Amino acid sequence: MTRRRTRLDIIAAAAAVAATLASTFPAAASAKDHDEQTTATPIQHLVVIFQENVSFDHYFATYPRATNPEGEPAFHAAPHTPAVNGLTPALLTHNPNAANPMRLDRSEPLTCDQNHDYTPEQKAFDGGKMDRFVENTQTVSCAAPDIGKPGLVMDYYDGNTVTALWNYAQHFALSDNSYDTVFGPSTPGALNLISGQTHGATPGSVDSEVVSGTVIGDPNPTFDDCSAGTTVATSGPNVGDLLNAKGTTWGFFQGGFRPTTPANPSTGAKAVCGSSHTNVGGASVGDYSAHHEPFQYYASTANPHHLPPSSAAAIGHTDAANHQYDLTDFTTALQAGNLPAVSFLKAAEYQDGHAGYSDPLDEQHFLVNTLNALQRSKDWRSTAVVIAYDDSDGWYDHQPSPIINPSQSPQDALTAPGICGSTATPLAGFADRCGYGPRLPLLVISPFAKQNFVDHTVTDQSSILRFIEDNWLSGQRIGGGSFDALAGPLIPMFNFHHHAGTLILDPATGARAER
Repeated sequence: MTRRRTRLDIIAAAAAVAATLASTFPAAASAKDHDEQTTATPIQHLVVIFQENVSFDHYFATYPRATNPEGEPAFHAAPHTPAVNGLTPALLTHNPNAANPMRLDRSEPLTCDQNHDYTPEQKAFDGGKMDRFVENTQTVSCAAPDIGKPGLVMDYYDGNTVTALWNYAQHFALSDNSYDTVFGPSTPGALNLISGQTHGATPGSVDSEVVSGTVIGDPNPTFDDCSAGTTVATSGPNVGDLLNAKGTTWGFFQGGFRPTTPANPSTGAKAVCGSSHTNVGGASVGDYSAHHEPFQYYASTANPHHLPPSSAAAIGHTDAANHQYDLTDFTTALQAGNLPAVSFLKAAEYQDGHAGYSDPLDEQHFLVNTLNALQRSKDWRSTAVVIAYDDSDGWYDHQPSPIINPSQSPQDALTAPGICGSTATPLAGFADRCGYGPRLPLLVISPFAKQNFVDHTVTDQSSILRFIEDNWLSGQRIGGGSFDALAGPLIPMFNFHHHAGTLILDPATGARAER
């Protein structure tokens, strides 16, 4: 079980790590990339691959032990592989929930999307007993080719399906103690990634997605031609604003961002994002999801008409694209040797891992192809990749989260009706931001990642934000109640005194492709 840490514990630990960065890595303090940008560590390029809707147990419940049935890619752990806080034999066979967890076969990649709203997730936690998932977050009825069955919300994949992720964990660093910053779906997770803040939202109309100025659902961004339905504008700074002020190159790259029909200023016609792909089950899935693009909620960092960069050399710099790009622009920048200092990558929907329209097999193709390209690039020697997720999708995870920020509102239900955590004052006084939420996978893949390492440090989505702030911004924080002030560090997942070798994988099998 995770020891519950107080805010003071977390703030003190954060301050200690930030204070030692410069002294620990004196050579890195003067290191510069092609844009003459200094960093606190040897990491000159950070690539955040932000995937969708997976709990830690859903992908790593039995790591590093895979079933290895005939006909599926086999996974055999290296000697001395550390164990994770996963599902014990008792939790697999005598689970306190209404169903036992069952292994999902590689032939079952497409499943129903589970209920991952703010309140049902809290109810599933049942005050930390973690025993009400079937009643509160399970969905078993959905359209083909997705499958649904009783007890589905409890089920998990192993290294015969999420083979690449297990192999990356073997070669690099995996966290088994990282959490959704708050309870709830995709948009809060995406906003917390870039600002640590879901308060300060102004909806275009009254809607349950936003409560008292706090985003708890999935409204679309106001500053996006490809939004539909309820839209929200968000105030306050985000990490893009901070990076711009420092002159640091950065970008958010998303599949399907390039419009199929450009905006027409003379007629007022908006851009249309109509591209699509077919997933492993043969279903056509639109590429772009507006509520997965967090910078479009902020006027300062939005690219409402989805304008392209003025040139390949301009990617990462401020121009008409305003740092918001199509995923193909990341490939262009990488191949041109023009990788921004900070890059956020969001896959096209069919490859983002979200149950209901994506799956772990399509997701694996995206992850492996991206990481293979990065490892073969000239910038790999100074790059770190973080693979993280925006929410749990409501999938079962047995580990209760430490509640470092309580909330009291009609939407809260973790501890008692109307209460999540305690009756203490929430951070900055903003309700409906109870967290941490469900446990999520987090991996660090880098020449500087510790090898075959499992980190137990308490972290959350805003820990990625904090790493950016510490590495490029001299420890500057967002302020105004941002979770970055409480975030645990990612630094324990690195060893800056060695270089890990590359790991080139086969995107179809997830197995090693080169030795």
